[in-house]
Amino acid sequence: MSAPEDVSAPEEVNAPAQSRGRRLEIPQGGPLEGAGQPGGARTAREARAHLHIAYGPARLCADPAPYPLPEGPVPREELARLRRLHRAVPGHAAMRDHLRRTHLVALCGEPGTGRAWTGLALLAELTELTGGGVSRLGYAGPDGASGVEKTERGHGYLLELPADQADVTAEPLLDRLRAHFAEHEAFCVVLVAGGPAADRLLRGRRHAVAYRPPAAADVLDRHLTELLADRPTGLLETARATARRAEVAEALGLDEPRPGEAARLAGHLAAHAEGRLSGERLLEHCRSFAPHQARDWFLEAGHPGTLPAGLPALRAAALRIALAVFDGSAHSVMAEAAELLAWELAVTLDPQYAPGRPLFSARPGAWLATARAVHGEGVEDLGDASVPVRAVWFEGRRLAPAVLHEAWDAHHNLRGPMARWLRALCDDPRPQVWVRAAVAAGVLCARDYLYGLVELALPLARTDSPVQRMAAATALAEASRAPEVRPAVNGLLHAWARDDDERERETAALAHGYGLAAGSVAVSLEELGRLARADDGRTTSHSVVRLLAGAEPETVLAALTHWLRDTRRARRDLALLATLRAVTTRTSHLWGLGEVPELEPYAAWPLATALLAAHPECGPRLAELLRAALTWARSAGAAEDALVGWIRRAAGDERQLAVLCDFLPRLAQDGDEPLDAGAATRIREVLEAL
Repeated sequence: MSAPEDVSAPEEVNAPAQSRGRRLEIPQGGPLEGAGQPGGARTAREARAHLHIAYGPARLCADPAPYPLPEGPVPREELARLRRLHRAVPGHAAMRDHLRRTHLVALCGEPGTGRAWTGLALLAELTELTGGGVSRLGYAGPDGASGVEKTERGHGYLLELPADQADVTAEPLLDRLRAHFAEHEAFCVVLVAGGPAADRLLRGRRHAVAYRPPAAADVLDRHLTELLADRPTGLLETARATARRAEVAEALGLDEPRPGEAARLAGHLAAHAEGRLSGERLLEHCRSFAPHQARDWFLEAGHPGTLPAGLPALRAAALRIALAVFDGSAHSVMAEAAELLAWELAVTLDPQYAPGRPLFSARPGAWLATARAVHGEGVEDLGDASVPVRAVWFEGRRLAPAVLHEAWDAHHNLRGPMARWLRALCDDPRPQVWVRAAVAAGVLCARDYLYGLVELALPLARTDSPVQRMAAATALAEASRAPEVRPAVNGLLHAWARDDDERERETAALAHGYGLAAGSVAVSLEELGRLARADDGRTTSHSVVRLLAGAEPETVLAALTHWLRDTRRARRDLALLATLRAVTTRTSHLWGLGEVPELEPYAAWPLATALLAAHPECGPRLAELLRAALTWARSAGAAEDALVGWIRRAAGDERQLAVLCDFLPRLAQDGDEPLDAGAATRIREVLEAL
């Protein structure tokens, strides 16, 4: 345990600035020694926005509708219903002509996009002319599909290519199937999911067409009309109006539902319009759409087989998980993280196999479609400047938390590679990487604290990497958002603060800088005050100023002025160092894990200036703190330099200069701690030179 704090008599506060003794210096940078600061504020804000959503990812309310039709012959009444509901997709006529001419067409698109309905509609149109029926067969195997040998002339058949079909064997298989159906004067539509096989088929341009789904709004309206056709007048309009409500769109959390989801949504809206489903229950069903999608994705990847054949499935899963962590980030950051995770997954599945990376893609961006993701123009904040980036994000704000939670909660053997992956990302000095990884680690710790503590928080806190220790603090603070986890996190930090391990004490000090783990800013300040002696205020002052940049600046300023009168030198020094940091540190470098919108317009300003602009009521306490720093012997020199730099920086910005011109007279007022004559002379000379 650390030694008790010094409770000796206070130093002479009116001692001249020339007195001997250790002097305080202006704190340079933060605990990361300059790394990881520029861009951290924006990154933390985006990470919170993507992983914290009202109500969170909902539980699965009910199983989604099964595959549109079971295997075997399709009843004529089902085909009649399909004709009423089906919306022709772009290129429908060309696909029908290709199928009539070659007897086979492969539709390359993602499950749930309506490709099966389109395939059945194409077959129904042609078999209506030949007098044949339509059947759905099983998966196509290496030599064809079960039931192919019973092909009837003039009939139509729908089958699906297995997700793990090797890309080099896909086209020869379709060649054999085409020859078979042409010989029997029958027709076949093959469904192909996105991936290497689809890329090769589309590049070959012989059998495949890229499937583009119909608009979800059209599908929704068709199904609502069908479901409510025989109901009282007005119910259809009620259902349509409900579909347009903002809370329904928010609960769905999808930019645009896929056709299969639109059909399911129509069923819920019709039931609500008829009074069979309450409004809250409707929203619960809507909130379950994203978790259903995540579950389906991981079920697809659940049987990858052996490597290297299973590598595409692992890479698809890795891409979705990486996108959950880096939703909205630069594409290059997300893609590199996905490849690192794919390697972890591969060596976990088969430790004897060292996977490589494909260097070229047949269709750039095709992998994003498998994750319901798109890319576009974005911006990354680098502190002094912003740079344009090619950003990538899910097509729906609920998909990121749904994927992250599904991977962690439902697939235990994914946890090991995911934990190793996140720990490695937390050692990246770029805040665009480590902040995202740390926030995700905190979210996962809250899901299972016992596992997350041992596999994520403790290994990060006990390394020699300052970035990883900051990541550990961030993850623990993030985990403590959960009320049921907060007492455990607070107890851990309490023990670390009184331990002999310097790394654990520093992590505790950093974690309290977020003001979450202890339950309140006031209690976190008390803990930082106790920790100040152990680190001479180096890390603790950074955390105090981070709290000052949070939602309760007056609470922090009150604690600092109280510490000025404390008999313990460590606490007085902490107050002085925090004051110097407030004057010299850019506001955006002091980001936290909460929203502080009032400071956002002043992100590039020193924190002290930003506080005076956003919270004028903080002026008196801030003036008292600065007067003390300018007067006390231990801090006078550093305070003079900090104040001169503060004023010179404001001189280049009229808005900042106006704020300081209102504040400086308050600072120069006579009080209990008048300004040292030398400091006053130097400040006057700087003001005259502006």
